[in-house]
Amino acid sequence: MISLQSKWRYLFMFLGIQLVVMALLSREGYQKRVSYFIRIFRKSDPAGAQAQNRTATDVPVGNVYANLSRLSKAETDGGDIFYCPKTSPLLAGPIHVSFPSGLTLAEVRRKNPLVERGGRYRPANCEARHRTAVVIPHRHREHHLRFLLYYLHPFLQRQQLNYAIYVIHQAGSYTFNRAKLMNAGFREAMREEDWDCLFFHDVDLIPEDDRNTYVCDANPKHAAIAMDKFGYKLPYQMYFGGVSALTPLHYLKMNGFPNNYWGWGGEDDDIGVRVSLAGMSISRPSLKVGRYKMIKHKLDKGNDVNPKRFNMLAKTRHTWKLDGMNTAEYEVLSREYLPLYTNITVHIGTEAGLKPLPPRPTVPISAKASVKAATPKPDK
Repeated sequence: MISLQSKWRYLFMFLGIQLVVMALLSREGYQKRVSYFIRIFRKSDPAGAQAQNRTATDVPVGNVYANLSRLSKAETDGGDIFYCPKTSPLLAGPIHVSFPSGLTLAEVRRKNPLVERGGRYRPANCEARHRTAVVIPHRHREHHLRFLLYYLHPFLQRQQLNYAIYVIHQAGSYTFNRAKLMNAGFREAMREEDWDCLFFHDVDLIPEDDRNTYVCDANPKHAAIAMDKFGYKLPYQMYFGGVSALTPLHYLKMNGFPNNYWGWGGEDDDIGVRVSLAGMSISRPSLKVGRYKMIKHKLDKGNDVNPKRFNMLAKTRHTWKLDGMNTAEYEVLSREYLPLYTNITVHIGTEAGLKPLPPRPTVPISAKASVKAATPKPDK
């Protein structure tokens, strides 16, 4: 049985311990240690983390337009302009990509006020270290082009590049030829400026990380290494499709792209083989950085699967020096310097060669007058 004296002894010991604990907690250093351990064991708060990562303009993380407010038009004061940093301070990493309905080119233009006529841009307050031309083979894909321009312009501005976007439009209704359009795009882009690097870009692929810089490497670069349609993995080792980058020297060394792949499929693998046959290797960004989202669509009319592609691939070793940039024939029908891109419409002929396009049917003046007279006037 515990005596009364023992009870008082335990009571005093308990009160003493409490006083010591309170004294320790009152010390600033101890409070910091306690707070530190509380933060370690506390569950993460996604909302709080996102609030901490927001920019000064309170733009949500992942918005491709997040850092464009830091850009401005050139303010020349007669002083020297220095090179831009090797790593742009505007990069933010992963980008959220979605495809809102109702997007217009006017809206894209409004959000990119620094882009000049022809889809050109250069940093205002520093000298770009790289000059990149983006070449986009195109026909009947205006819907996809709007989304690509919406994301690609701010993407490239954040990388502080001197760049231009060229859309190479195939005229006529004959089977689509992506690789031959890219040959035409290379030649026409290089006629305008001495570009360091050319990116050959499918119209339906949107980059998802701005650390995937649109500059060339020492070897031909395959940028679209991880597409969502392939589960963000490289489908096979020699794959060179979607988005690729070559210097003019790379391009001429491998004799450009093949001209004889009419329809869908085969030309990407042919290009990959050409890289190897020219004594070069393929460089790639990491799977984490080289991510792209594809705009879902059905196979285009006039771009059916090429049934000859496997037989043609088997002959690439013997044909790559005979068919390519050195034999590319086409006719430029128009060149338009639009607000967001340079549109070059070309006639690339058929498998039978470069023959003139059939003339458009003309209506005689008398017939036009008859049609105009016969057209009923709207009721007032």
